[in-house]
Amino acid sequence: MECKDETTGNVNDKQTKEQSKQQDIEKKMEEQKQQPEKTSPKLNPRAGLKLAKTNGASKKRVYKVVLTGGPCGGKTTGQSRLCTFFENLGWKVFRVPETATVLLSGGVKFSDLTDKEAFKFQENLIRTMIQIENTYFELGQSSLRDCLIICDRGVMDASAYISKEKWEKMMSANNWNPIELRDNRYHQILHLVSAANGAEDFYTTEDHACRSEGVDMARDLDYKSAAAWVGHPYFDVIDNSTNFETKMNRLIEAVCQKVGIDIGDRLLATSRKLKFLVATLPADSEFPPFQDFDVVHHYLQSSGPKVQARLRKRGQKNHWSYIHTIRRPNVHGQSRIEVKTQLTHRDYMNLLAQRDDAHFTIYKRRRCFLINNQYFQLDIYREPSHPRCKGLILLETYSSHSGDALKNYMPKFLNIVKEVTGDPAYSMFNLSLREDWSTTKKFWHPMPGKEGSKTSETKTGDIVVDSD
Repeated sequence: MECKDETTGNVNDKQTKEQSKQQDIEKKMEEQKQQPEKTSPKLNPRAGLKLAKTNGASKKRVYKVVLTGGPCGGKTTGQSRLCTFFENLGWKVFRVPETATVLLSGGVKFSDLTDKEAFKFQENLIRTMIQIENTYFELGQSSLRDCLIICDRGVMDASAYISKEKWEKMMSANNWNPIELRDNRYHQILHLVSAANGAEDFYTTEDHACRSEGVDMARDLDYKSAAAWVGHPYFDVIDNSTNFETKMNRLIEAVCQKVGIDIGDRLLATSRKLKFLVATLPADSEFPPFQDFDVVHHYLQSSGPKVQARLRKRGQKNHWSYIHTIRRPNVHGQSRIEVKTQLTHRDYMNLLAQRDDAHFTIYKRRRCFLINNQYFQLDIYREPSHPRCKGLILLETYSSHSGDALKNYMPKFLNIVKEVTGDPAYSMFNLSLREDWSTTKKFWHPMPGKEGSKTSETKTGDIVVDSD
């Protein structure tokens, strides 16, 4: 085909019109190339993975993560830790419940289903999951704050429980594709490796009503759920190469790195929790930007003398989140493990019936702030409380620093009296006791360590350090 320059004057009118028409077609084709690819609104109500922006000049982020992995990998506790961490930074956090658990808790057993029923159930499960997630995604889009959306498993997890042939048939029948389901729908995938793979001594089915898998099956499901997400551009595997506490810190660190939040040294493996007694509360104007929360703690009756159970209600402007924490004694020499579970208001009210009358309810105002890339929580104890808590102010942080290096990171505007890390007189468990410390048998004492070594005591995990 012969191409002619537009400036050529030796062309007839017919050629000029045809050339002009061809240029219009090419222009439209080029404009279409520049348009973003349209996606199914059912799968992705906001195409692409760019973080959402407000209408103004300031930027707002909506970040969607999936917590996945085999049974007993730490997803429940990890969700709770992520939620608390980002709420303390002022983010709005939405937690999308696991759709499979919701449906299976209604009496469904795969062993009772025919092949056709099982296929249809999985198909409806995915449809339900997509709709539930989209509801939270739209809420995140309309939020005025930065928003983290934590999905307890994602759409691709369903492929771990169905044959490849049936999965491809289901994808084709619903016009789904892996690019939309896996790559474009979520910003980051975090696979928490099952305890059945590398931490077998800690694998249990006791804390999950819908879990019945043995170690071998759990290990197999762990591999399958990981394989389902291979190909996602931001896929992080959080394995069992460290103890559980460090595993949770690595989870938070992985999200912070992708979002672009500078966490300093708070989540290093050598980082430890530190607690300080503060004399007085300065004026609000002395603080850097902060978030204040009302916090209420209730200790519950526990199953054994070495097991602690408590409820925490934490909120702003009469909007609350609820956490149930169980702290168990050392297992196989590893640090004492805390299992944290997010609760509904109804579950919280039901568990309140198990309050331990040996303890006062603890009321605090918690102020969270960042300074020198160091994250701090300042707990101001409030009445009603035991007289020993009157006027008490405690500052907490995680750090690997000590001595003069630590002093350089501490808030200069606070009048810090002394460090009280590991001091039983400042344990929330002991502070809440109704009886006098000299007569009660419930008073907690730290495990013996090297004299004067708070670090050695902290590493045992038996110091009652109330982290929520």
